[in-house]
Amino acid sequence: MATLNPALLELLAQRTGGVQSAAFNRALSATVAASPLGIETDFGHDVADGLGSDDPRGVIGTLPPALGRLIDGVPKRLTGEDRLRALAQGLARMDAPDMERLREVVETFVTRMLDLGASDIDAGGPACNGRIWYRVNGDKAPRDEMGAYSVDETNALFLALLNDPQQRVLFESCSIDFSFQLPFVGSDGRHRRFRATCYFDQDQLALNMRAITDQVRPLVGMEFHPEIEKRLLFRHERDGLTLVTGVTGSGKSSTLDAIIDANTIDSAAHIVIVGKPIEYVHTSKRSIVRHREVGRDVPTFKEGIVQALRQDPDIVVIGEMRDPETISSALEITDSGHKVFSTLHTSSAVESIDRIIGEYAHEEQDRIRNRLADVLRCVVSQKLAPKIGGGRVLCKEVLWMTPSARAAIKNNNAAEVYQMMWEGAALGMTTMEQDLARLVRQRLVTPETAFSYANNKRRMQQLMG
Repeated sequence: MATLNPALLELLAQRTGGVQSAAFNRALSATVAASPLGIETDFGHDVADGLGSDDPRGVIGTLPPALGRLIDGVPKRLTGEDRLRALAQGLARMDAPDMERLREVVETFVTRMLDLGASDIDAGGPACNGRIWYRVNGDKAPRDEMGAYSVDETNALFLALLNDPQQRVLFESCSIDFSFQLPFVGSDGRHRRFRATCYFDQDQLALNMRAITDQVRPLVGMEFHPEIEKRLLFRHERDGLTLVTGVTGSGKSSTLDAIIDANTIDSAAHIVIVGKPIEYVHTSKRSIVRHREVGRDVPTFKEGIVQALRQDPDIVVIGEMRDPETISSALEITDSGHKVFSTLHTSSAVESIDRIIGEYAHEEQDRIRNRLADVLRCVVSQKLAPKIGGGRVLCKEVLWMTPSARAAIKNNNAAEVYQMMWEGAALGMTTMEQDLARLVRQRLVTPETAFSYANNKRRMQQLMG
């Protein structure tokens, strides 16, 4: 029989008023043993005889009969966005208990992430084949015990998570980023939060959620050189732009949260975080920490950055520099003498520099190149590599801007920066290949893994002998 997360059992107890009858327990056991999120095709029967049809909550994962009636009532001729809009209109008229039950089904999907130690969940759209997929230790696979759903069912489940403004964004942009929260608390005493993206997939809706840790890893445990660790703190370096970069799932948010948390402890300052969505919610310690979510607290990244200038910040954190408008605003607020942190989806320091400059038209690139060279302080590019014995381990590349590195960027010789990192160990710099070689020496990763995760295969071969 499958095992349920204690937090989920507690949640279920709360929803039944703390009274779990023998009938309820039989229904729960039968559901878990067969398929905890199994769906009755006629939507008209409870999963177990012991649970009455008048129960407004249902057993784990049982969809309300009202949803079946809604789906059956949508004309077959409606497809794509028209069908999704019809489902959204029907959900707007659905009774509150039925809407709550739809959310509870998604909560069981997400709670299972905590059981599995999964970083991500994927569901919906034709690609998932009706199953619920989880990424555990970097590998993504469906979980049979979570049941199977039609695309109409997952479309309705995901639309039920969104309010009217969010649905408008979804239909206008074919994608919406938002935060999701479970009703029980994590180890930090706060509700467990998840970063979510709902998007179109072949005229259907798909959903990805990523778990946001309820614990911040201490900066000292991330094995930065002492000089780099010191300069990431406002007390020692009061201005400049620091970038944390990496592909999706490389731990950028965890590293950035560690840096922010270290500053809240170390500095009497004001930190403004602009994110889409806000992920980890930091507690004000020595610093005030404000969280402004794009789409909820402020319309755009640019507007959030511009408004931050009038809010007396010392540190501004920009969730992601994803377009020229946001990049220009980030450079502007850094120019004004603030310490700024942000992220990019790049795998190396040199690629990060090239990516920023390449976002602009050719005639603007010299101006941006010079401006970036003046304000950039540090680039941390990272990956999570498979660890010997299971799990994953952080490997990183660190560039600290020296006068030579600044000159190389201004002269359009960013490729020279790699050699500066290679030779810059005394200043705390390292290349990805040097850090991977360190992990091999410490027997944390295999030589094969190191070679696979290296950006510069030739240099990796030299290091491995």
